[in-house]
Amino acid sequence: MLTDDFIKDFLEKAKNIVIVGASNNPARASNHIMKFLMSKGYNCYPVNPNEEEVLGVKAYKSIAEVPVVPDIVDVFRKSEFAPEIVKEAIKKGARFIWLQEDVYSDEAKQIAEEAGIPIVMNKCIYKEYKRLGLQ
Repeated sequence: MLTDDFIKDFLEKAKNIVIVGASNNPARASNHIMKFLMSKGYNCYPVNPNEEEVLGVKAYKSIAEVPVVPDIVDVFRKSEFAPEIVKEAIKKGARFIWLQEDVYSDEAKQIAEEAGIPIVMNKCIYKEYKRLGLQ
């Protein structure tokens, strides 16, 4: 179980966040949250094979194509895709995996834990950022 202090410390130190399922559609949570994270100084790397760019940032077809090692991989995809996304994130060297609200997978959790990667499931990074009192 990850503590609030651990998550807060990680969010304070993280720089590069890969947003899997990022969208240009302003009705999508991924759009608002990527905009929020960028406003807080994070380098965001959208991953969506259907987008050329998101919020003016070059989009990538897969995590493997992202040009940096991600501190956090933030996932806005359906739960059934989570295990494969976690495997891809681990191959890329991700240090933390965040599955957004309504994204939950015991298999993904097991894969991350076996690789020694902390994972949060079914929680909104924006809401947790606010709840933890981060600025």
